[in-house]
Amino acid sequence: MARRIGFPLLVRPSYVLGGRGMVISYDAASLSDYMDQAVRISPEHPIYLDRFLEDACECDVDALCDGQEVYIGGVLEHIEEAGIHSGDSASCIPPFSFSDRVVGRLRDLTRTLALELGVRGLINVQYAVKGDTIHVIEANPRASRTVPFVSKATGVPLAKCAALVMAGWKIADLGLPPDDRRLKHFCVGEARHAVGRFPGADIVLGPEMKSTGEVMGIADTYPEAFAKTQIAIAYGLPRSGTAFISVCDRDKRHILPIARAIQRLGFRIAATEGTARALRGGNVACETVRKISEAHPNIGDALGGRRGVLHGEHALRPHDALRRLCAAHRGGQHGVTCVTALSGASAFVAALEAAADAPDGFFHPCAARPGGL
Repeated sequence: MARRIGFPLLVRPSYVLGGRGMVISYDAASLSDYMDQAVRISPEHPIYLDRFLEDACECDVDALCDGQEVYIGGVLEHIEEAGIHSGDSASCIPPFSFSDRVVGRLRDLTRTLALELGVRGLINVQYAVKGDTIHVIEANPRASRTVPFVSKATGVPLAKCAALVMAGWKIADLGLPPDDRRLKHFCVGEARHAVGRFPGADIVLGPEMKSTGEVMGIADTYPEAFAKTQIAIAYGLPRSGTAFISVCDRDKRHILPIARAIQRLGFRIAATEGTARALRGGNVACETVRKISEAHPNIGDALGGRRGVLHGEHALRPHDALRRLCAAHRGGQHGVTCVTALSGASAFVAALEAAADAPDGFFHPCAARPGGL
């Protein structure tokens, strides 16, 4: 069955909340390991196999429907690619890379779904966008966790409006601003993970939700808004040090623009042998370090020695021990930022560039504490 559907596969239990137990399987060996565990844990329940859509952008649309009219509350573009749970992915409103045509189609599809489902109140629809094709992931005729974020970003109290609609009001009677107006700012919501409180916890992002909260950043540009979320979580952005990069073969070409930007910002770069070879081939100077599984001294020793590193890697090659070392040091005097997806790394570097270009004090940590804007 798996070979007929084709790898990679999204593998999940028959009943799941928050993505619990969901994995992305790229080969028969990893699928076999998952099935062995699943049978031991719950032999009476089936396992579902879905074709996983690679290199797609995910988005959420929150809308209000009274049965006759649909009001689009907001279109949120995820920063991490599809396959990472929406509760763990950073998101931006308005979308920062979608064309007007794509946004228009998302709005039209949401209106159609809301009316066909007979929604009275809120609806959340999740989409995956790949090229010109839009895939519907799921439609939930209820309030979503993104509603407070969208309401704060747009100034429209969606929960209050939904309660009025459910009580019999019409959208036309609510006096709402046009839902297609252009916002003059960008709002980014970023997931907060309490990895420092759970020794041994893995911080890799995937289909299983792990976040324990959320922060929000508002600014004139998308990179500045994203930078504020990173400051709210970590109380600062790295301004110097060594960036360690390790990616799988398929991502070596894509890491070059990120590595060049890191180098321009004044960071030293270290990489494992294969990645270092690709970086030097792209005219990026870097130091070669051994993998954590290789002889000492290796990258694990560098972390143990409290050298600041920025760790970027692809979920195909999870270095559990290295990520746990980063999590153990994160938040302390020698905190380590760990990024596990190329899209997240690109956004993080854009945030570093925004912080480098901003006037002194613009990104002061006290202005962006968790729970504040």
